[in-house]
Amino acid sequence: MHQKIIETVRTNKPLIHCITNYVTVLDVANMLLASGGAPIMADDINEVEEITSICGGLNINIGTLNERTIKSMILAGKKANDLKHFTILDPVGAGASALRTKTTFQLLDEVKFSVIRGNISEIKTVANGSGTTQGVDADIKDAITEENLSEAVAFAKSLSKKTGAVIAITGAIDLVSDEKTTYVIRNGHPIMSQITGTGCMLTAVIAAYGVANPDRILEATAAAVCAIGLSGEIAREKVEEIKGGNGSFKIFFMDAMSQMDDEQLREGAKFEIR
Repeated sequence: MHQKIIETVRTNKPLIHCITNYVTVLDVANMLLASGGAPIMADDINEVEEITSICGGLNINIGTLNERTIKSMILAGKKANDLKHFTILDPVGAGASALRTKTTFQLLDEVKFSVIRGNISEIKTVANGSGTTQGVDADIKDAITEENLSEAVAFAKSLSKKTGAVIAITGAIDLVSDEKTTYVIRNGHPIMSQITGTGCMLTAVIAAYGVANPDRILEATAAAVCAIGLSGEIAREKVEEIKGGNGSFKIFFMDAMSQMDDEQLREGAKFEIR
């Protein structure tokens, strides 16, 4: 993994336009700041194109979808494409409702994304509409395991080729893939699923890493996934030391991300390339 991905983010402080969900918006903003980026949140149709124009990247998250913001997402996405800006889609809950699934495909039809990030159920829906998403969490039957890892890697490479985007599938085992190369990442801890928004935060961090490292988006995306997972591991250790709970974990998690540097990431990243 490149030695200066995080340093480049902290030096450039990329401004990311987030059209995201209101459940996690504050945590997304703070995690972007912790990663070295900067957030701006705007979803009114009358300003999204203008806001996108002054940012380096666009993060679209459909977690609390409504008809008003769908139009804003498409307008912002097209403007970002016109400007050749980094774009990322987080299809939260795709497959859980007709509206989410329809909107996901509409966005994919009308906007070219640099990265698509979701859990395996959401990404299967992106691929063929056949995911079995339960709410916003992955159906356990869709989990990536050591036993089906080869098939999952092939699936990720195929979807990257189909969409032209880097595919990031997150879960107990994370995959970050273009059509030729897949990072298999094993950072993180189950406690991360006990607070809301770790996926939303990751998507925003990927945007910051991608904007700051435009010539190596695959590697930058993998670095972001490793960094978030490693931050979770560090936070869990500190929570155990003080016998804390979910609230303490959330604070330590953000602290770890704000203090992460390239050397720490290089030493702590757990990945193989396939």
